[in-house]
Amino acid sequence: MNTLTLLPFIVLIAAMFLMTRSAKKKQQQANDMRNQMQPGSGVRTIGGMYATVKEVSEDTVLLDAGPGVELLFAKNAIGAVLTDDEYNRIVHGIEHDLKSDADIVPDDASSLTEADGPADAAASDQAVDLGKKDAAEEPAADAKADPEPKADAEPEADVEAKKTDGSSDAK
Repeated sequence: MNTLTLLPFIVLIAAMFLMTRSAKKKQQQANDMRNQMQPGSGVRTIGGMYATVKEVSEDTVLLDAGPGVELLFAKNAIGAVLTDDEYNRIVHGIEHDLKSDADIVPDDASSLTEADGPADAAASDQAVDLGKKDAAEEPAADAKADPEPKADAEPEADVEAKKTDGSSDAK
């Protein structure tokens, strides 16, 4: 046999070897992660449920999903073991921020628009001109005649001439 005909088979075998090797590495990492679970750890199941580990046995995990709710899961059903900060952020909505409280951005803009003192209160009572004209001013602007005719408009004499030719204005 020619070595050129064997080359595709060799490449195929090498690709399969590399794919199985990376899959085994990921599986080993997942097993290590599951073996690090301890009672009190926050976890996410592969179904997306967040709970706290209550007990760990060889093949199963007892999870506390809420007050009075204990669930028994297979160890393989644990998708991720979460850090305490991440678990509290997701489940309880508690943000643990290392920055000072002064740097927190408000959720809404109401605190940015509230008046802080009498000077701000007087400024907020003033009307803000947004560049829109009142309805009373608009007819006055329309009543003004344009001093220059539009460049693309036809003179009236040409329009009258076309009408006498039998053509109509209808479009």
